[in-house]
Amino acid sequence: QVQLVESGGGLVQPGGSLRLSCAASGSIFSINAMGWYRQAPGKERELVANIFSGGRTNYADSVKGRFTISRDNAKNTVYLQMNSLKSEDTAVYYCNSNLKLTLYAHGMDYWGKGTLVTVSS
Repeated sequence: QVQLVESGGGLVQPGGSLRLSCAASGSIFSINAMGWYRQAPGKERELVANIFSGGRTNYADSVKGRFTISRDNAKNTVYLQMNSLKSEDTAVYYCNSNLKLTLYAHGMDYWGKGTLVTVSS
């Protein structure tokens, strides 16, 4: 059974940095893409950044220049380096992966349980 486990969340002051990690495990044939979403209180879940199999990346406008997404394909792990954090970055951050369980399957989305990032003085 596929599992995505996030780590690295916590409390940080405005202007500080955090590095989130997400490791995918289970019977995975291949990973098409991995990414990060976040959900703040009272808000809908939104895309933060994702990275595709060819290495192309995509970022929300609100985090461009501050966040960097990267991956370690050998470990099925995606990272999110978050710099210059703002209070509005406070949210539960969820890892997402579009992956195949077998050669002939289509890609399906899987989600982690989330890790809380709180940016506050």
